[in-house]
Amino acid sequence: MGEEWLYQSWAASYIPVAKVLRTLAAEGRSHLLSFGITPVLAAQLDDPHCLSGMHHWLGNWRLRADEAAMAGNLALGRHEHRLATAALADFERHWRHGGSPVWRELIDAEAIELLGGPLAHPFQPLLDPRLRGFELGEGLADARHRWGHTPSGIWAPECGFTPGMETGYAAADVTHFMVDGPALRGDTTLGRPVWDSDVVAFGRDLQVSYRVWSPKSGYPGQGAYRDFHHYDHDTGLKPARVTGKQVAGPDKAPYDPDLAATAVRRDVEDFVETVRRRLIDESARIGRPALVVAAFDTELFGHWWHEGPQWLEQVLRALPEAGITVGTLADARANGFTGEPVQLADSSWGSGKDWRVWAGDQVRDLVDLNADIVRLALDTLDKMGAHSDGLRDPVADQLLREAVLTVSSDWAFMVSKDSAAGYARDRAHQHAHAVREISGAVSAGQLAKARQLAAGWYAADGLFPALDARRAVTEGRP
Repeated sequence: MGEEWLYQSWAASYIPVAKVLRTLAAEGRSHLLSFGITPVLAAQLDDPHCLSGMHHWLGNWRLRADEAAMAGNLALGRHEHRLATAALADFERHWRHGGSPVWRELIDAEAIELLGGPLAHPFQPLLDPRLRGFELGEGLADARHRWGHTPSGIWAPECGFTPGMETGYAAADVTHFMVDGPALRGDTTLGRPVWDSDVVAFGRDLQVSYRVWSPKSGYPGQGAYRDFHHYDHDTGLKPARVTGKQVAGPDKAPYDPDLAATAVRRDVEDFVETVRRRLIDESARIGRPALVVAAFDTELFGHWWHEGPQWLEQVLRALPEAGITVGTLADARANGFTGEPVQLADSSWGSGKDWRVWAGDQVRDLVDLNADIVRLALDTLDKMGAHSDGLRDPVADQLLREAVLTVSSDWAFMVSKDSAAGYARDRAHQHAHAVREISGAVSAGQLAKARQLAAGWYAADGLFPALDARRAVTEGRP
């Protein structure tokens, strides 16, 4: 949880995935994939504290590998030592000034299309439209600050949608976004303009995507791959391969990188053939060239699926060799892979493909908390604006910063999935408490106290320093 999870994903996913993309870009390959970076993660990867912590973590990983070797598991120790040494060298060469230079190099080379998102990963359908628009605008501005590019496409948090959001996207110059396949009733062969707008929704092709990441039959669960769940508790390393789905942890076979590499090649061939067959069948069905959108959380590649980066690099080579055009969502839109407009309904990519994870009975208290806090924050901002001199106000900025942190979709997700639910509720209520404290001081006219409180909370929650509450405007109101 927290920093440990960040460092694990950084080491296992972000470093190797960036290396894969850098290698392919150096070969002159471009328009490889669309790559979403949430503003919160971008802030963490640029943060001096996290950069220092990550460097320490990588060194500790190598020490843990040495401990495993000295304890008698020589094969595991050697394998992990090689991985840790390579990751440490890559980090020191490419990442010491933060993640932004790494991603910007790939964006500038047109290796990837950058997908942005709202500022603090809210479940947008449940948000007050005013705060929804503010978070989206600030998230896109944050991307511009970090990478010199304003995304035209976004990965909407949790693929959440409700009718009307397309007009907000259009107002923010967002031209395309992602939904899950069932939101388009499984017809993901083309992007679809949403309602009366020109904004295009692309749907995740589950038939293809689930070849990789299915809870029952996806590649990472096959016997030769490293087992994610079984740990050596002395070192925290993962010594076993999956072996079999019914095999208990202590009975699993040792991990064999050569055996895993053979499985990677087999599954690359299977995936390419699956995509090829899908394109042929769907093109025949609709009478025009079809599209396949395979979409995954980045952390699948390396963190959850140890061999994922190897598979990704080989797939991005093998698809063009099989005559399949690889491109980004922006490419698909520009090249006319769009169909008839769709009257897109309420949807997400969560359980049931509806809103139950973020709005169900289990999290009703958080839904009510979010509504109260957003209302309080916006009302307080309006009162402050009525007496404002038009200059930037750190009290207003921190008030809004705490509000957007309160309504992060992650808290409800963790409660609904019973994943560190107590921690999630504590975090939501901590940010809500900050909003109430600052608002209370403002309403009481205790401006010196409000400034003191805002400064204290900024010291704890100071991400997104460019956040500017003056941009939280609505027609006719400050």
